[in-house]
Amino acid sequence: MLASLQDRTAIVGIGQTRFGKGLGDSELSLACQAVAAAIDDAGLKPADVDGLAMFSMENGREVDLARNVGLGDITHFGEIGYGGGAGCAAVGHAAMAVATGQCEVAVAWRARKRADKASRPWAQARARVPGSWQWSRPAGLLRPVDEIAMLTRRYMHEYGATRDHLANVALAFRKHANRNPDAMMRDKPLTREAYMAARWISEPLCLYDNCLETDGALAVVITSAERARDLPHPPAYIHAFAQGLPQQHQPMINFFCDDPLRGPAWACARRLWERSEFTPQDIDVAQIYDAFSPLIPLSLEGYGFCERGEGAAFTEGGALEWPHGRLPTNTAGGGMSEAYVHGFNLITEGVRQIRGTSVCQVADAASCLVTSGEGVPTSALLLRG
Repeated sequence: MLASLQDRTAIVGIGQTRFGKGLGDSELSLACQAVAAAIDDAGLKPADVDGLAMFSMENGREVDLARNVGLGDITHFGEIGYGGGAGCAAVGHAAMAVATGQCEVAVAWRARKRADKASRPWAQARARVPGSWQWSRPAGLLRPVDEIAMLTRRYMHEYGATRDHLANVALAFRKHANRNPDAMMRDKPLTREAYMAARWISEPLCLYDNCLETDGALAVVITSAERARDLPHPPAYIHAFAQGLPQQHQPMINFFCDDPLRGPAWACARRLWERSEFTPQDIDVAQIYDAFSPLIPLSLEGYGFCERGEGAAFTEGGALEWPHGRLPTNTAGGGMSEAYVHGFNLITEGVRQIRGTSVCQVADAASCLVTSGEGVPTSALLLRG
C-alpha cells in the first residue's frame, strides 16, 4: 500500500503568470491565466481536464475557474488547508485521484493577491485571536515572522546557530534569483554586508530573512504515467508524496509540544522516505519551503539531510548554492527571492530541474525533493525523471 502511488502519475504541464506587487489582475484572473498556460504547456485542451485540487484559501473557486477556463466535466475536486503547507498536498491529492481513476487529467494551482491586505489574517483585527492564536497574539506574536523569530532564537541558543548561517541561506537563494529572468529579485544582488546591515523585522530576523510579498499564480497538470509519455515534455514522475501533522502540534509556535524545534517536517519525512526508493543522500536538488530563512536548517534536519542541530552548519561552504553545492536548493530563488506564492513556485522549479530547463540547472538531475511549509501541517513530494 505504501508504494501504490510510486511513479504512477507525472506532472506534464506547468504554467505561471508574471510576479509582482500590486498587479492589476484579480486573484481569479491570475489563477485562470496560470491554469490555461499549464494546460497549453502539457499539450492538452481545457476540456481534457476533469480533476481539480486547490488551496482552501483560494478566492477563485472550482466553479469559477472551470467555467472561465473552459474545463470539461469535473469528476474530482478537493481543497487543502494550512496555506504554506498545502502546495505539495494539492499536487499529491491530484495524483492520488488520477492513480485511483477518479479523474484522468488534474490541475493543481495557487493564486495570490498578496498586495491585498485581506489576504493577511494577522492584518485584520477581528481575525487575530481565534482558535490557537489566542495563546500567542496577546503576547505580542502578531505575525508569522514574530512566531518564527521566537523559534529561531531558541534554535540559536540550543545549537549555536548564528546570523551568518541565516545569511548563507538568503545569499544562496538571491544568487539563484539573479539568474532567473522571472524572479522579482532578478536584478538585485545581495552581499553579506548588506544582509548584516538590514533593518530588523522581528529580531533576530532581518529584512532579508523574510519571503517576498507577491501577486501571481502558478499551476501544474497531472496525468497518468502512461499518458505522460505521449505528451510534449519529459515527465516529472511523482515518485512519492506524504503529509505530516505531528502529535500535539500548534501551527508556527508548537506551544503544546515538548520539543518546539521538531516540527511537522519530521512526521512528513518519515512517511515520505518509507514510500520512496530514494534516501536523502540520493537527492540531486531540493526546493525547500522558505517563507523565512531559519526554516531551511530546520527542514534540512527534519528531512534527514543532517543530524539534529546540524542544519545551520550544513549551510556553510556554499552547500546550498548552484552549481557546486552538495545540495543546490531553491534554484530559481524560492520564496525569499523569486516570488512568494505559498511555495507553489518550488513545485514548478522542481519540474524544470527534472526537465533540464532550469536557469540554475543541476547536471543530470534525476531526483528532486520539494517541501511545503515547515511550522504548519505540511506536505512534500519526491519528483524523478
